[in-house]
Amino acid sequence: MKKNDFVFILIIIAIFTPFVCSETLYRGYQSFNAGHGMVMSFLKFAVLSTAGELLGLRLSTGQYWKKGFGIWPRAVVWGVLGMGINLAMIVFSHGVPVALEYCGMHDAVAAMAEPTSWRKVVVAFCISVGMNGIFAPVFMTFHKITDTHILACGGSIRALATPIPMTRIMTTLNWDTQWNFVFKKTIPFFWVPAHTITFLLPGETRVLFAALLGVALGVLLAVAARMRNKA
Repeated sequence: MKKNDFVFILIIIAIFTPFVCSETLYRGYQSFNAGHGMVMSFLKFAVLSTAGELLGLRLSTGQYWKKGFGIWPRAVVWGVLGMGINLAMIVFSHGVPVALEYCGMHDAVAAMAEPTSWRKVVVAFCISVGMNGIFAPVFMTFHKITDTHILACGGSIRALATPIPMTRIMTTLNWDTQWNFVFKKTIPFFWVPAHTITFLLPGETRVLFAALLGVALGVLLAVAARMRNKA
């Protein structure tokens, strides 16, 4: 491990330790989270998912930062995407159980209010499949487009105010990696099981857990980058 690795770990510890050690601070977090869910979604994803990308950069290049990477615009984009993920989780966690009941599974809605049971696991799995099958591909593609745009702007904060050349970026994306790795492998083998666990958790902790998965996403992106470089 290098010096920068210890610094990175210390920063992560410094972020979480106060909430673990102080019950008052943790209760304050719970209260603010309950009353301002969208704001907290922005902050959780801006901090944690950006940290995941920095970890991915470390794994792929050996450094936590490089010129043009654009930490600040990436953090803002992650915050906005985090709010979208929060809304998607609300829509699918409520809509899929209703759809299951419509298709003949009795008490699917009630199952999500139960302690962990095989019925709840089945419903949570169906919610995860629904969200990852419908929402995730669009989300992942848009995230890749914003990453490409930020890099094209040299990592400058002006990337947030510069129109995204959607046609040019979409026609130059590496669709082989996007389809054969990001869609075909990470969605069924990682995101569906991970989000099944997410939907088994209490509602107030789901967004935080989903944001923590952003760290895993950073690792997956690093793997994808290495595969692309080898190709």
